Amino acid sequence: MRKVVGFLVMVLVAASCRDAVDSALSPGGEVLTIRESPSPYREVTAGPVTAMIPDGWHPVPAGAVGDPQLGFVAAPRPRDWDAPSAAGMAALWVDSTRVGVPSDYYYLAATGSALNMITRTPECAATRETIFADHLPAFAAGDPGSPGDFIARGRGTCTVGHRPTRWAYFVAAPGYGPVRQVGIPASGLYLVVAALEDSQRAPWLLGRLLRGTEFAGASVGELIAAARAA
Repeated sequence: MRKVVGFLVMVLVAASCRDAVDSALSPGGEVLTIRESPSPYREVTAGPVTAMIPDGWHPVPAGAVGDPQLGFVAAPRPRDWDAPSAAGMAALWVDSTRVGVPSDYYYLAATGSALNMITRTPECAATRETIFADHLPAFAAGDPGSPGDFIARGRGTCTVGHRPTRWAYFVAAPGYGPVRQVGIPASGLYLVVAALEDSQRAPWLLGRLLRGTEFAGASVGELIAAARAA
């Protein structure tokens, strides 16, 4: 899924290309920590972002000085993320206080460039998408008083070389909707993407990676629940 990885690296983050150690400081000032466990997963924390990644994956902090795109990316070989890769994960958020645009403008990012680059490339195809909130902002001819939010989860397949892969994603632009009340108060956009080589367990493992991701203590499931409760 070369274009997905390229999207993550070029559009969302300027990730450091060094192997992770137990504690690292991102150029943006966030501390990345790794907590080992007896399970085949390790807990990674990058600022307000916490997630579980498989043993053998190496996380690197995302963001540069003053960069509004924060979080981490992880893969078996982070140095190879500019080449085709069948496995990896990114958990990112955009600090809206550093961008300075109205919060409902993130609706366009969530439904446009972010989603299209993940799900609509020649090598990749979406097999399922569930939209939990989709309210066109008022400035874009939506209803007056629209919360301007978009929350979705999906999955699909890609072909990396001759290897079939599976991927899953979660994207949320809180706008002025109920998701704004949970998670990171300053976040204008959330994005979690994970990919694995295809196998019978891949769908379950991808679900675990998404479910295990939290933003300021709010899991992906809780962000979705907030949208559903509206």
